[in-house]
Amino acid sequence: MQKYYLLGSPVDHSLSPAMHNCAFRALHTEAEYRLLDVPEADLPAVVNRLKREGAAGWNVTMPDKTAMFHLCEVLSDSARIGHSVNTVRNEHGVLHGYTTDGDGFLLAMRDEGFPVLGADLTLLGTGGAAASILIACALEAAASVRVFYHQEASCRRMTEIKERLAGSAKTKIDFFPLSDFGAVRNAVRSSQVLINATSVGMANTPMADYSPLPDGIELPERLSVFDIIYNPRTTPLLADAKKAGCRTANGLSMLLYQGAESFRIWTGREMPVDTVRRAVFPNG
Repeated sequence: MQKYYLLGSPVDHSLSPAMHNCAFRALHTEAEYRLLDVPEADLPAVVNRLKREGAAGWNVTMPDKTAMFHLCEVLSDSARIGHSVNTVRNEHGVLHGYTTDGDGFLLAMRDEGFPVLGADLTLLGTGGAAASILIACALEAAASVRVFYHQEASCRRMTEIKERLAGSAKTKIDFFPLSDFGAVRNAVRSSQVLINATSVGMANTPMADYSPLPDGIELPERLSVFDIIYNPRTTPLLADAKKAGCRTANGLSMLLYQGAESFRIWTGREMPVDTVRRAVFPNG
């Protein structure tokens, strides 16, 4: 029986076990996927235990993605550029780190009909998922991405990503503090897509009832709003966007597609995406 896990905190809301276990059953694979609540400080010890136990692989979610990067011996190009890992394959104690968030995001954007190629985008957040999204959008030739941050330290990390992307992408990338009301207003007014890659609005967190945008920001009707959070299905940001007449999407499709890529990395097989979609979130 191969063992797979989701590491992060909190994780009790996650649909990943239902998704991967459904795929294992559909493909008659002897494997199971479980949740492990792992605060960032505990990650090295937990990873060492999983290596000793011979776990085949695991996913990593907030707040552990950046810390996981430093624990992997082998890295994919996107993980190396972003300094973030959300998928680990354990090969006889050697950890191979990948980030599948960017792939999942682009496929979800395609499904929703939201533009990336040649588009002006506003990205809220500077964590592991935001880094993967920035990399994916730059490599997909977005015209511009305006990134909004809370802390200078996280902005410096994203600036380093911009520098590592310089030889591979021509996307214009700029950074602003989320406290800069004028910059947020101008970005929202002139972008085709607004992307929330923060945890603000996520269920079972202290910020569950809040929008990541400053109070008073008006969303234009022509704007498409993508929130990578999938629990709840409608976050405060998406509720505001729907009220303004915007096209909206939550993170369920991104979750499905990034999970499918993780599944392929672990097993060498394609996840039966349609079967999983119908079984796990038919009303998504």
